[in-house]
Amino acid sequence: MVKSIIFGVIIVLWFIALIKIYYDNKGRNNYTNITKFIVRVAIFGAISGLLYAVPLLKFPLPIFPSFLELHFDEVPILIAGFAYGPLSALGVLVIKTIIKLPFSSTLFVGELSDILFSAAFVLPASLIYKKHRNFKGAIIGLLTGMLLQIIVAVVGNIYVMIPFYMFMYGMSQEQLLAICQLANPAITDVGWTYGIFAVLPFNLIKDAIVVVITFLVYKSTHKFLDKLQS
Repeated sequence: MVKSIIFGVIIVLWFIALIKIYYDNKGRNNYTNITKFIVRVAIFGAISGLLYAVPLLKFPLPIFPSFLELHFDEVPILIAGFAYGPLSALGVLVIKTIIKLPFSSTLFVGELSDILFSAAFVLPASLIYKKHRNFKGAIIGLLTGMLLQIIVAVVGNIYVMIPFYMFMYGMSQEQLLAICQLANPAITDVGWTYGIFAVLPFNLIKDAIVVVITFLVYKSTHKFLDKLQS
């Protein structure tokens, strides 16, 4: 809790500093497209980090292991990707991950998972929407991103993240399986049943919520940023 509060305060102060930098440079000759890109990425990265830091905005779901937490930091990444392209989305994702690292409680396993699995979601979605900037393009992009992320998350967890997690924490398969079965007895191993009964439905639920929120706030956020930069 204390780490989250400190992290949140730092992000708020950083966000205020970015807004000041924006207005200090607005209208000057040195306010180039590169400067705009840096400021946008930094602002969205700060918002994404703040959404991750606020304790009330991240929580486990009762039918999944406690280390699978639902959070909404992918919403600003998707909005940045839809508004400014996949490169901006990648930049926001990297910034969010970097500012989280000093406060990691997962020995960086969670951060590595976040950056790989989030990239599999937001990059295809924003790339498709960049080429087809309409409602159909958004739907196709989001569904494609969701499908790719679920595949990457299931396979990546089974063959990379779970072994890495057990190695970093010095945990046996039996110990990890016991934690998983507390939430869902249908999980009988830390391989494919964990992937099918935990990773797959968890990411499906999370992505669906992120998509709905993104649709609800994208237009108003985009209009606000356009006015801010006019």
